[in-house]
Amino acid sequence: MTTTLPSTARVVIVGGGIAGCSLAYHLTKLGWSDVVLLERARLTSGTTWHAAGLVGQMRPTRNMTLMSKYGIELYAGLEAETGLATGWKQCGSVNVARTPERMIAFRRQVALARGFGVEMHLISPEEAGRKWPLLRIDDLQGAIWIPHDGKANPADVTQALAKGARNRGARLIEGVTVTGFATANGRVAGVRTDKGDIASEIVVNCAGQWARQVGAMAGVTVPLYSAEHFYIVTKPIAGVAPDLPVVRDPDGFIYYKEEVGGLVMGGFEPVAKPWLERIPDDFEFQLLPEDWDQFEPLMRNAVHRTPCLETAEVKMLLNGPESFTPDGNFVIGEAPELRGFYVSAGFNSAGIANGGGAGRLLAEWIVGGEPPLDVWDVDIRRFAPFYANARHLKERTVESLGLHYAMRWPRQELESARPLRRSPLYDRLQARGARFGAKLGWERPLYFDRPGAPPPAYGYEKPGWLPLVEAEQRAVRDAAGIFDQTSFSKFVIQGRDAVAFLQHLCANDVDVPFGRMVYTALLNSRGGFESDLTLMRTGPQEYFVVTGTAQTTRDADWIRRNIGERFVTLTDVTGAWSVISVMGPRAAELIAGVSSTGFDASAIAAGSFAEIDVGYARVRAARMSYVGGPGFELYVPVEFAAHVYDTLTAAGAGLGLRDCGYYTIDALRIEAGRRAWSAELGPDETPLEAGLMHAVKFDKGEFLGRAALLKQREAGARKRLAIFVLDDPEAWPWGGEGILRDGEPVGEVTSAGWSTALGRAVVMGYVRGKGAAIDRARVLAGRYELDIAGTRAAMTVQAKPPYGG
Repeated sequence: MTTTLPSTARVVIVGGGIAGCSLAYHLTKLGWSDVVLLERARLTSGTTWHAAGLVGQMRPTRNMTLMSKYGIELYAGLEAETGLATGWKQCGSVNVARTPERMIAFRRQVALARGFGVEMHLISPEEAGRKWPLLRIDDLQGAIWIPHDGKANPADVTQALAKGARNRGARLIEGVTVTGFATANGRVAGVRTDKGDIASEIVVNCAGQWARQVGAMAGVTVPLYSAEHFYIVTKPIAGVAPDLPVVRDPDGFIYYKEEVGGLVMGGFEPVAKPWLERIPDDFEFQLLPEDWDQFEPLMRNAVHRTPCLETAEVKMLLNGPESFTPDGNFVIGEAPELRGFYVSAGFNSAGIANGGGAGRLLAEWIVGGEPPLDVWDVDIRRFAPFYANARHLKERTVESLGLHYAMRWPRQELESARPLRRSPLYDRLQARGARFGAKLGWERPLYFDRPGAPPPAYGYEKPGWLPLVEAEQRAVRDAAGIFDQTSFSKFVIQGRDAVAFLQHLCANDVDVPFGRMVYTALLNSRGGFESDLTLMRTGPQEYFVVTGTAQTTRDADWIRRNIGERFVTLTDVTGAWSVISVMGPRAAELIAGVSSTGFDASAIAAGSFAEIDVGYARVRAARMSYVGGPGFELYVPVEFAAHVYDTLTAAGAGLGLRDCGYYTIDALRIEAGRRAWSAELGPDETPLEAGLMHAVKFDKGEFLGRAALLKQREAGARKRLAIFVLDDPEAWPWGGEGILRDGEPVGEVTSAGWSTALGRAVVMGYVRGKGAAIDRARVLAGRYELDIAGTRAAMTVQAKPPYGG
């Protein structure tokens, strides 16, 4: 093992677990050999060494599934490449269901797997019992069988990756503690250690449960928190064979794998036990004390599912802490706070399953300068600086770990560490019966119920809130609805180079007169959407920018990283402005009735804005409607928001005005064919594929993504967005269902909503050309169905959105 510390390196990796060693392996595989990995103790000594080593393929999204599938391919071939055994065994996995609801979840998963190219089969309880004879099956509803899943020895896999990296020139140095980082002009410039400094323009934080502490040294937020995590190891048990599949019983919160003729049984207890806010630096190859009281719910469920455990001899109860994130997904990517500083951490007890693919993903990101595909689910920029709050992370970890195997219902909201970010209207809306959801910490009304009414239960059928949302939809289409959209992310871009910069950054022509708005895409080098947003030109060198709630960190980062040497500034003004939207045919009448300036809607052209009076306040009225039809978004300084809302609601009482929430926004925008970022739009989707070429102006000159988009226009798109109406009014999709064209899987639902006007569901999704270009005519010619948990529901593709207002 290398013992001397070099003075410079192209890349320095901090942490020698599965994440760090996989990254070193993949960077060297891409030809970057000047890589140094620093480990404060010894390789695998943090959490990797005690990981259970389960390796599954299926993930909720296409890209994350592809990443996991690659990991299996990698582990299967490592021994042949490096000569080191990895313990990889393709034993398959059996996941069992105790409840009918879990079986619905399994059927949905099987439908999605078909589209993702993962082999997965529904099997009976009896078949599950034949594959795993020790299982009690009399109370099971069924199971799924995933033959290409497996298990590996975590320490051995990591050592094999380390050897592969060393064979191609990487230096892996143990016994070195990182003490800080050097920075210059907003970039990382090197690593400081107890053995000396290393100059480097690329540093990667792969420090596992120490990653939050390491990030803090660089001023980087890494939102994770360590929790105690348990499994037992038994002595040999009769009937346990080496080729037994991995078993997961998510309704019992437990899993099993074979080990040396016995069983490893662990799980994710519903109420987790966070560990320390700060992890000791000398915690090396150590475990925490046994806690049988904490483990008791898992042990009780395991004895029920596998009665052999009642008499089996337990060698140990292993309590090995691991790190968990606020949303249960890992954290990867370049930190928005510091250029050249990357993170790969927070794997939520799935580091072995995800480590191989994550290493390749981040290596390609570093070498290529941007992510090779859409990684929004795990992108570090999905968080905000307040996620550095340790109390917030600790309370959320209790919940997020507990949800690892629990039923995750459609539109289920996390409950811990709330409420946090609140609009000035929060108390008023709560008193009116608002049911709130949270996005990036913002409390947002989802729909309005009778104040004090119990919340409807989660489920897969038509939801209990549907009649409430139908009433809201009718108000918007027939009279007027009022929405609190204060959580929009808002920026001001200004400076003498603002216009030239935005013309370079945006696909649309933004050099418009003052008082005009522009909807535009921000594209990457592949022509995909880094964002879609609205610009209001407020001055010769100034624009007001409005983008999605969840995109504050991401969009600010993308804009700032592209400014370069231009004389341009970006200021986040999200908290300074409320947004109160009034939508519907009587919206203009309502606003005119409370405006002393003689408000005339016809004087504000579509796509324009103007300063107007509302009550005693001065606001910015933008004539636009994300839900389709007439409407205005009112941009209100926060100190006036309560007054403006009170004024509008008092005047709207006789006009049919109704409080409305985000469920109504989502349903109506789908009905009107409006796209949403992270649903229809993302880094892997282009304006040509999304049907938004009207917002691209090639003739304005060069802009980011232009060359790729021109190339795609010439070659043809390989997928195209389509909108469908379900034929059966009883069919209820939630999103993510497989789309079948002439019986074959061609895509997934990106958005699903209920149209009150049509009395049935409307969905959007991409139709893929299976490796070849597909034109609009072919999309419109197919016979389409949705696979809703194994039931096929016919649907009709639409030439234009059902609502054309």
